[in-house]
Amino acid sequence: MDARDAGVITPVLVAPLGKLRAVAADTGLELGDSEVVDVPHSHAAAAIAARLAGKGEVQALMKGSLHSDEYLGAILAPEACLRTERRLTHCYIMQTASYPRPFIITDAAINIAPTLEIKADIVRNAIDLAHAIGIAEPKVAILAAVETVNPRMLSTLDAAALCKMADRGQIAGGVLDGPLAFDNAVSPDAARVKGIKSNVAGQADILVVPDLESGNMLTKQLEYMGQADSAGIVMGARVPIVLTSRADSRRTRIASCAIALILAHRQRALVQGKENRV
Repeated sequence: MDARDAGVITPVLVAPLGKLRAVAADTGLELGDSEVVDVPHSHAAAAIAARLAGKGEVQALMKGSLHSDEYLGAILAPEACLRTERRLTHCYIMQTASYPRPFIITDAAINIAPTLEIKADIVRNAIDLAHAIGIAEPKVAILAAVETVNPRMLSTLDAAALCKMADRGQIAGGVLDGPLAFDNAVSPDAARVKGIKSNVAGQADILVVPDLESGNMLTKQLEYMGQADSAGIVMGARVPIVLTSRADSRRTRIASCAIALILAHRQRALVQGKENRV
């Protein structure tokens, strides 16, 4: 309702009507003339919402209080018609006073221990998001604990492979470097002290974490101890997917809706461009 009142979205609420009205009454929210699709339970809510998106009747999806597994399972179901050739991956767009520009952290919410192939899609999706928010050639730092390739550390091998994939055109639209430790990725001074010569080090727009655990800890540290603002979005489907935590603030939820709106407009423009060329 906050995002509606801010003029960001026109919501379609898919939920058991009795529960929805009870929540609205308890919290003092006015549903107004918002469209409501009555369903018997949360599983049906996820499935029907996903089908609405697959049919083009809504342009984005946003999770309420149901579990993420239930939500994503409905989106990935074949009957939803939302899958693409890309892996679903999650991106946090973050901004903090200690860094001069907004940046993206990925993937800290969906892919637990991504393989090299999945990491390639994680990078591709993050580059697409960066383009959508106005970063023409994002600088992508592939993070590890160290900045040198170590055969005993898989994250450094994956980082080197991803950079070579970019050299060969398998990943396009951004500048990749890695492995880079976190300090080298965001601090020009740290990169200089370690003698790292790079177009990415110290000025990364995208931080690609080795696994979900490290990414989740990094984002929450930035939020709760670094007072960072954030927005979360899932990339790789036919529509933008807002995936917020139940503990997220209203500010984060509205920002996530705004990012979904930007992506929905961009996807619509791309589709129209293809139709015009045909």
